[in-house]
Amino acid sequence: MEQCKIQNNYSLDQTIAGELFSEKDYPWEVLSEIHDFILKIGPTLSKEIYEEKEEGIWIAKSAKIYDTARIYGPAIIGENTEVRPSAFIRGNAIVGNDCVVGNSTELKNVVLFNHVQVPHYNYVGDSVLGYFSHMGAGSITSNVKSDKTLVVVKDGKEEIATGLKKFGAMLGDHVEVGCNSVLNPGTVICHDTNIYPVSMVRGVVPAESIYKNKAIAEIVPKKA
Repeated sequence: MEQCKIQNNYSLDQTIAGELFSEKDYPWEVLSEIHDFILKIGPTLSKEIYEEKEEGIWIAKSAKIYDTARIYGPAIIGENTEVRPSAFIRGNAIVGNDCVVGNSTELKNVVLFNHVQVPHYNYVGDSVLGYFSHMGAGSITSNVKSDKTLVVVKDGKEEIATGLKKFGAMLGDHVEVGCNSVLNPGTVICHDTNIYPVSMVRGVVPAESIYKNKAIAEIVPKKA
């Protein structure tokens, strides 16, 4: 599972939550701590840059929040980020700088690094999205297994029991997810990887690869 580790997939200087990740091995280990971390650092944020709009909700003054968007705390919304009409942020959300949370997109218990885009009809729950990652229109993270058992991350024959019932997807830096894809519980997509549109993804997808069709082993390296 070496390829899944935080140090191999994330630029920790590209999130306000770098401290949250710094002593962990795997990104999903932060999911249970997002709530408390927001409440810890929120009051320490620069009052020149951030404003506590409501109790437990800190929004950068340069962020653009449309009137019909709904944000529930605790949450931090970064500089120059745009939260578009009818977006729904359900709490426990750290949204970085220069992000786009699009129309009818829903976030819950997430960390979005800087420059993340979830711009159209996305559901992102119990997930971490790395620097400059992007989810195409209609792509979602499925965060609970149909049988409600605890999520196990699988990489070939290697497995890690997470102890989590809710676990969406871990996207490394510069991951592109095609439109209308479903990222099943426990999905880990390593850095600089592309997912074809209308894909059903589960398990670990290697770094710098293209996920075409797992059923017929079409996961290919970007460079020959």
